[in-house]
Amino acid sequence: MTIKKDLMAAAFASVIAVPAFAEEVNIGVPSWTGAQAIAYVLGEVVTSRIGGTVEYVPGNNATIFQAMDQGEGDIDVHPDVWLPNQESFTKQYVDEAGTVTLSSNPYQGNQGFCVSNDFAAEMNITDIADLGRPDVAAAMDSDGNGLGEMWIGAPGWASANVNEVKTRDYGLLDFIEPIRAEEAVKTARIKDSIAKGEGYAFYCYEPHAVWFMFDVTMLTEPTFDPEKYIMVQPSDDADWYENSMVATKDDLKQVQIAWSNSLEGRSPAIAEFFANFSLTAQDVSGLAYEISANGRDPAEVAAEWVAANSDRVDAMLGL
Repeated sequence: MTIKKDLMAAAFASVIAVPAFAEEVNIGVPSWTGAQAIAYVLGEVVTSRIGGTVEYVPGNNATIFQAMDQGEGDIDVHPDVWLPNQESFTKQYVDEAGTVTLSSNPYQGNQGFCVSNDFAAEMNITDIADLGRPDVAAAMDSDGNGLGEMWIGAPGWASANVNEVKTRDYGLLDFIEPIRAEEAVKTARIKDSIAKGEGYAFYCYEPHAVWFMFDVTMLTEPTFDPEKYIMVQPSDDADWYENSMVATKDDLKQVQIAWSNSLEGRSPAIAEFFANFSLTAQDVSGLAYEISANGRDPAEVAAEWVAANSDRVDAMLGL
């Protein structure tokens, strides 16, 4: 009888020792460095401070939002949602479907087009319209096809779609070839063009490591005017390019994380942390610089940041 009671007590103890919720999360990792940096900061806090488990899942905006909408845990969080760039996704999944939550703690982002300081000084380039000068375009033509190359973003980026429309509506298509490629290709091309004294223009934004890596300048554009900024994304209209018109600088952006509403039922402590999570643009630029310029492991950089900012992390965790 005693043995039976002991066995029952041990079994009961083992049951109550198991937490009610296994705190785990799959973090989406888009291709740009700032998003990667934030993803690993989120993951580091989950593992080192909450005691949960993390998987990092590469994906573009559409893939991550669709997975969050499905709520099955394939991808639970998008670490770097730029608005209004990704507004087509937030309207669909946050506003209409109600399956995704958007953080209320954004940082501010600015975006435009950049050239190196040396190229700007050599060719007297200050404004986006200068890229339409024949002499400037010729200096940016590295493949001899008669058009200067300008990187407009990576495949799958909503901002790349905006920049493709801008290139047209700024009247640059007779002079400039808009290029889509992964961000690593752009970074390598900036470095190569500066080393060789060649011309090169590229989509740039703040926060970003590029401001620490190279001496570059953002070109002026016409002041933001909502009447001249009518952007339709491919997810909303197959004829998005024809039905869009963007002839003005982007407004300043609000950038935040978004997560699947199903996470609250599966991992409530992580969901609560996400609701309180916040970084500054300076935080993101510094993290991205360590990853991009210094070639460091994002996990190592994130762990270092969390250790150095324990008071801020405590506040995010409600401690």
